[in-house]
Amino acid sequence: MVATLPPNAQVPINHCNLPASIIGSLSFQHDPEPIYIDGVSELHHRFFTELDGIAEPEQRAFHFMDYMTVRFRFKHPEDTGLDPHSSGIRRDKADYLRLLRGWLFDPNGQEAAVMKSWVESRFGLLSRFHQGPLYKDLESDTTSSHYAAYLRSRTRGLYATNALESQMDLLYSYCQYELARTYEPTRLLHLYRGIDRLREYEVLQQTDRQHATLLLNNLNSFTRNRDRADEFGDHILEVDACWQKILFYSGLLPGFLVGEEEVILIGGVYAVTITH
Repeated sequence: MVATLPPNAQVPINHCNLPASIIGSLSFQHDPEPIYIDGVSELHHRFFTELDGIAEPEQRAFHFMDYMTVRFRFKHPEDTGLDPHSSGIRRDKADYLRLLRGWLFDPNGQEAAVMKSWVESRFGLLSRFHQGPLYKDLESDTTSSHYAAYLRSRTRGLYATNALESQMDLLYSYCQYELARTYEPTRLLHLYRGIDRLREYEVLQQTDRQHATLLLNNLNSFTRNRDRADEFGDHILEVDACWQKILFYSGLLPGFLVGEEEVILIGGVYAVTITH
């Protein structure tokens, strides 16, 4: 079985404790380790200590959102150098919540480009798809006609914003904190994704009609509800995913993905089952 992350799907430098070649490998899917983004625990140590003393998940979620509001000065953008009265492009409302809403509305939109760019920076996993394939094939790193549009989109999404990537760092770290309070380190979550054709994905190996090894995009939407996945395609990708690669899930924050049971999963090499 092809277990390694292709060299042209990763970058040599990232901003966490594990290299992309490990995070994106098939072995990580079944034998995961904690992933720590550089500097988050040190900068926000007091916040995570406060979470330890809050018993109810909903109260921890409200505490997280309050902390984000204060830490990144959402109600006082002028403190971060943004001018809320500027006649130019208003970026003071561009925050982690807007990124999440943008992803839910369109995983190929501007906000999604920012999120995929963040995954590249922090985990070293290159985005493979945004409005179309970003690379021409698995054998080279030759970019496609979609690549320049992806770069423009992520640049526009990050321009003149308030530390959006640092906001994403804390969102991921908080998500991991909550999952660690819920599951054992080796627990895998069975997830589903509706698809129309397997050939739309980068197949590293296919052993039979139902089992394959795929290189998934660096950020993907899955669901814990098979019936929901059925609504998005004639076939279902099923994957046993380690929670250490989950960026966000339904129920983490009040009012987001309610009833969808959606999971935003960081990509790499995955063994999948294809069902109908």
